[in-house]
Amino acid sequence: MKPSLTDTLCTRCGLCCDGSLFADVELAGPAESAGLEVMGLEIEEDDAGSGLLVQPCGALQGKRCGIYAHRPECCRTFECRLLQDVRCGAVGEERAGELIAGALKRVGHVRELAVELGQRDGRLPLKERCAEALALADEAGANPALSRKRDELEAEMSAVEELIRKRFLGQKDQRL
Repeated sequence: MKPSLTDTLCTRCGLCCDGSLFADVELAGPAESAGLEVMGLEIEEDDAGSGLLVQPCGALQGKRCGIYAHRPECCRTFECRLLQDVRCGAVGEERAGELIAGALKRVGHVRELAVELGQRDGRLPLKERCAEALALADEAGANPALSRKRDELEAEMSAVEELIRKRFLGQKDQRL
């Protein structure tokens, strides 16, 4: 039996759960929020009273969901643009794997640069980690080596955001 696309692609990726694509996930209602809180996941209140699952998701184990059978409705129905493109034949499975590997490498580089600039909180979404690292670099003053790292992080994060918009969220000209 051939594995499903989600088995072959999603389990290599995890970008939708690790804070790279989203800062949080909107939940279906108070019952879903309460159930996830009971499982130990961090939930924030939203204006509608439904709750937001904070990213990176505490249930993410490597690239797999540790609560897969109990994952939120939003997670059950989400399909990134890359998965949709593979399903419709616009992108081959092998190419999709290469795109995932490339995205993971670039995201990893952003995380490394953020750490080098002093941002070590892995519990923050990628965009927030990057913003904090850039702020720390700005506070540090006019150190030329630090300024180069800061510029490198800014450029790499910009490239990652473009990649995410284009390949994973399907947005062309919008900012995250």
